[in-house]
Amino acid sequence: MLLCSGQGRQDRAMFDLFVDQPAAAPILAEATAILGQDVHQLVRTAADDRLHANATSQILCVARGLAAAACLEPIGPALVAGYSVGEMTAWGIAGLWSPAATLRLTAARAAAMDAAGGAEDGLGFVRGLPRDAVEALVARFDCSIAIVNPGLLFVIGGTRAQVAACCDAALSQGAATARPIAVRVASHTRRLSAAVAPFQAALLEAQPARPVRGRTLIGATDAAIVRGAAGIAGLAAQLDTTIDWAATLEALVERGVDRLLELGPGTALADMVRAAYPTLDVRAVDDFRSLAGVTAWIAR
Repeated sequence: MLLCSGQGRQDRAMFDLFVDQPAAAPILAEATAILGQDVHQLVRTAADDRLHANATSQILCVARGLAAAACLEPIGPALVAGYSVGEMTAWGIAGLWSPAATLRLTAARAAAMDAAGGAEDGLGFVRGLPRDAVEALVARFDCSIAIVNPGLLFVIGGTRAQVAACCDAALSQGAATARPIAVRVASHTRRLSAAVAPFQAALLEAQPARPVRGRTLIGATDAAIVRGAAGIAGLAAQLDTTIDWAATLEALVERGVDRLLELGPGTALADMVRAAYPTLDVRAVDDFRSLAGVTAWIAR
């Protein structure tokens, strides 16, 4: 099982494993063309605001996942699922779009989200309160639950001021942790409803291909196998719809998944699975110091 990461964990070293890797070069060149700056240089020198800006971070995160998958071929038959913008990566890895088309569509996704959202929008998280308590809090502060994760971990979205106030209130009600995160868009909330139609139009125009043999794309919203126009509609609707990632992971485990590799950037998804399902064999590319180490783990 391949897990494709979302935004928020991009860092200055996120492409270091892929320097001088021929399989990654065309993917990173396409990302460079879209961003207007060499991606290796960008992640090393860009100000934090640029690194975490929606239009930058989505391209960086998808390019990272695509590059990791390309360098680890042949991975062999695999289920592929993505978390938030990681679902774009998953579609590319499954072969429904080329890497270049995946990155261009990711740019269209980011542009539609930025046009629909507010300049002050953002995300945060609340850990350790039951869902009904979090639902009451987000309603009080005009926020929304964006993602439901295992372990009573909820991503919430709204304006950054509302998110910060909601996190403070959650802490006062006994949350274990709660704080804003470095994502500058209220993904998966009603604040992005105006982004759904233009993004769906871009997806329909792109005409996805058939999946690569042996790659099965799993929708992040409900762990259903993605097929055809319904899959496109679901991918577009994801922009303003809560993602129940906890239910997705539960469904995957019920399907018999027992080995998972997170492509990155970061180890957030792998850490999440390790905490919720400690008997599974779970690693992240960023757990390793070299691609050879990742390849050896895959081959076991």
